[in-house]
Amino acid sequence: MKSILVTGGAGFIGSHFIKILLSRHDDLKLINLDALTYAGNPANLKEVAHHPAYHFVEGNIADPELVKDLFEAHDFDYVVNFAAESHVDRSIDDAGIFVQTNVAGTQILLDAARAAWSVPGDARGVPRYRDGVGFLQISTDEVYGTLGSRGRFKETSPLAPNSPYAASKAAADMMARAYFNTYNLPVMVTRSSNNYGPGQYPEKLIPLMILRALKKKSLPVYGDGQQVRDWIHVRDHCLGIERVLFRGRPGEVYNIGAVNERKNIEVIELILKILGEETSLITTVQDRLGHDRRYALDSQKITDELGWSPQVPFEAGLEETVAWYENHPDWWLAGSGGKD
Repeated sequence: MKSILVTGGAGFIGSHFIKILLSRHDDLKLINLDALTYAGNPANLKEVAHHPAYHFVEGNIADPELVKDLFEAHDFDYVVNFAAESHVDRSIDDAGIFVQTNVAGTQILLDAARAAWSVPGDARGVPRYRDGVGFLQISTDEVYGTLGSRGRFKETSPLAPNSPYAASKAAADMMARAYFNTYNLPVMVTRSSNNYGPGQYPEKLIPLMILRALKKKSLPVYGDGQQVRDWIHVRDHCLGIERVLFRGRPGEVYNIGAVNERKNIEVIELILKILGEETSLITTVQDRLGHDRRYALDSQKITDELGWSPQVPFEAGLEETVAWYENHPDWWLAGSGGKD
């Protein structure tokens, strides 16, 4: 039985990933390490809380002794690192916690994996590791910076982050790259476009706008609302992560996007249409500092190499997401954004 450390698994994407893995594999043991910061919610995993293959540990990836103890106790075969501070606005207000969690925390996990998986090196002293292990760093398209009106980011595109959040994720990606090239550690990186779906913390655009519209409050739009994002349903993203984890090549980066570009204002208008509300609820506010204009990913590599492609049409996925928030007021009123 393979043992997997999933960090940040009580968050939005991590919790979906855990539930998908437990539903599709009966030969895995999953340990979820999560600090339960404001965006981590144990309710996201209530369906699997008593699953015999699932175990939750409250703690921080930046705690080296805890991470070391977990590796010794569970003999992990894989690490999937979702744990991160991820909200751009918060990083603009205070970048320090982003560096601590996203950069230092990733380095602590990499060091723990390197120590736990090492076997005697070859005759030249090149580090080697036991068979069947892998470290997957979950990243974001924001590390590439912003695009003009044409083109898509490839895995080989230069990194040019424009917010403290994006810079901290780019630094973590570079740390993962360094551990592969210096220590031969079997590390892979995935970079996804904007996720949406049920259970996302309501500081992000789609759930924030859904909840404000449900309460008939104004919907604040940064600047002119013409910022373009490539939206991917969280289930599609998690299935792509699963494919990379078990079939990806060490040392490689894989973009995971949906080729579904929408302007922010278009997404908001569609949410209002689904809810039967008027666009008069939309208001404009001063644009965010360093606001990237457009993101778009070229995901041909993961399609060609691993056979993954997105399956959820945006309109259907958004309708499902709106319905989920309508039908789960207990979730968002219990501390997940309902006080807004």
